[in-house]
Amino acid sequence: MGILDKIAEIEREISRTQKNKATEYHLGLLKAKLAKYRAQLMEPSKSSGAKGEGFDVMKSGDARVALIGFPSVGKSTFLSLMTSTESEAASYEFTTLTCIPGVIEYKGANIQLLDLPGIIEGAAQGKGRGRQVIAVARTADVVIMMLDATKGDVQRELLEKELESVGIRLNCPKPNIYFKPKKGGGLSYNSTVPLTHCSEKLVQLILHEYKIFNAEVLFREDSTPDEFIDVIVGNRVYMPCLYVYNKVDQISIEEVDRLAHRANSVVISCGMKLNLDYLLEQLWEYLALICLYTKKRGERPDFGDPIIMRRGASVEHVCHRIHRTLASQFKYALVWGTSTKYSPQRVGLTHIMEHEDVIQIVKK
Repeated sequence: MGILDKIAEIEREISRTQKNKATEYHLGLLKAKLAKYRAQLMEPSKSSGAKGEGFDVMKSGDARVALIGFPSVGKSTFLSLMTSTESEAASYEFTTLTCIPGVIEYKGANIQLLDLPGIIEGAAQGKGRGRQVIAVARTADVVIMMLDATKGDVQRELLEKELESVGIRLNCPKPNIYFKPKKGGGLSYNSTVPLTHCSEKLVQLILHEYKIFNAEVLFREDSTPDEFIDVIVGNRVYMPCLYVYNKVDQISIEEVDRLAHRANSVVISCGMKLNLDYLLEQLWEYLALICLYTKKRGERPDFGDPIIMRRGASVEHVCHRIHRTLASQFKYALVWGTSTKYSPQRVGLTHIMEHEDVIQIVKK
């Protein structure tokens, strides 16, 4: 029996089993086995076949965004509209067969946008170059999931399932669980909150499935067995995802309103160029980027060439971005903007910068 058959059998068993107190250990074990088989499936095969064409694109710019979706939902049209890159778009499926990069210039930042080939059901098992597409998506900062508004919620559910099965977790925080395998001493199990989904016996069973018998486990939140398995496996990617419904000009206004009010969703029409500016604003928020401007003593700030940083960046991060030796020669900085109580404020290396602040660094 192949790995795919085993996975299908476990999925059938999970769907057949009633969820109650008596079956939670059985379900926990099945989920652990499922995660283990899926991890084996994602490993490259040992047999050395002919090397295929490279798929990944060199990372450039300040952030990376991956466009994922079924064939013919408007990914290539979106790339051509947003960037100066032309991606071939036609009315038949699988027009794009490889990864096509483009650059969005927005608020002084260069955002790399990757137009990936369409995903089909079963992509996680490698159908239709699905594995390469998903591997590139794992390296992105944000995923834009392009959906056809005329197809309802079917596409969204299928894509979420495909990404979930290869360890990409969308719009959810990392589970707050401390886990450390040890050389000996058995299982040390603790929790700082009352647990409703996991128990010591279930945790022990899941760890035994992974042949781990000595470990330290501390639950800092009420997590599910699935989240605990994610922590054990350790190769999960947690990333923000923006659900973009294209072709809204072909559906009723009530349906547009319903889709627009869903969490993390934006409605657009590439054909009629509707709502694209709002999508860019949302993308900027999801990427959590900020623009900072530098200033020399006695001169006006340089608004032409901003420094792009992540939200929460300190003055020390800015110094490293300008030059790696600057932090060691740093005396103090003067900052103008919303992060200060008054302008200019004299600050140290730990001061957290905000969007559109102006900074002047004084060296020793």
